[in-house]
This record gives sequence, structure tokens and C-alpha cells, in this order.
Amino acid sequence: MNIGENLQHFELKSTTGEMVSTYHMADKSALLIVVTCNHCPYAQAYWPRLIHLAKQYEEDNLGVLAINGNNIATQPMDSFEDMQRLVKQLEVPFQYLHDESQVILKQLGAEKTPEVFLFNARRELVYKGAIDDAWDNEAAVMRVYLEDAIEFALDGLEIDYPEVAPVGCSIKWK
Repeated sequence: MNIGENLQHFELKSTTGEMVSTYHMADKSALLIVVTCNHCPYAQAYWPRLIHLAKQYEEDNLGVLAINGNNIATQPMDSFEDMQRLVKQLEVPFQYLHDESQVILKQLGAEKTPEVFLFNARRELVYKGAIDDAWDNEAAVMRVYLEDAIEFALDGLEIDYPEVAPVGCSIKWK
């Protein structure tokens, strides 16, 4: 997806067992979609930060969805059952969706885990890419790309850096 393009409607199975769609987030002022997984060390490092961001911006009406679509034949740690375990273990406060067909990952143009896609109230893509500039050491973070983008999107402002190359593991395609 390119900056300015609209999010296409989708529906995926959540770790809760229910089907969750973009319509569930229709009332949110902005929507963050995080393409992530269980096995990747980059994704593992970012889970606590993403949970913190979701809680921090919940009152500001930010919707958050995480999506895992890795091929479990090559990455068994990314199975639906392991996704469910991770959600319970980390007490993830948002839906973690399984894109077994990888259709949504392809629609988004995702390449890495983690990679974020932030949509404004009109569901136009306003930011994509990296979360911050120090995946391996939260204390060393100097640039909070995603947090800045969320602030701008919630205020209806244009984002200074709408695209920052993501850092992470490659998506494991079928």
C-alpha cells in the first residue's frame, strides 16, 4: 500500500476464536495495524512497546489490530495455538488476528515483522514502516516514529515522515 490509499475491508480469525473485521474498528479515530509474529526476535522485542502504546492511546480512541500471517510449515512457533498462548502470556489488550491465506499481508504490502500501518479516521494510510529506531534496546530509542505518527493522525495533521523502512524478520511466505 502507498501513503494515501484506503484500507480495504477484511475479516480474520482472532485468537479469541471470533471473526474480527475492519467494521469492528469503524468508530476509532485512527487504526493501527501491526504485522507481527511470535518467533521473530524483532517482533518479540516490540510486543511490550506495542501493548504500552495501545494502552496509552486507548482513551484517544486509537484502534489496534495485530496480524500474523507467517507460513507455519516453516515457522511452527507462529501457529494459531502459539498465538493464543502469547496473547495470554503477555496479556495483549487488542485483537491478534491470523491471516492464514496471507491475503491481507499482500494487500498491505507487508514485508517485515514487525511492520506497522497507521490509518487515519477516513482509513487512509498515513504512516507505514518502523516503530522506532532501536529495536534491541528500548532505553536507547531516540526516534519514536510510530508514536509521533499516532499523535499527528489523532490530531488530523499530516505526518512529517510518513514512511520509515521497517526493521525485522522477513515474512515467511507460502
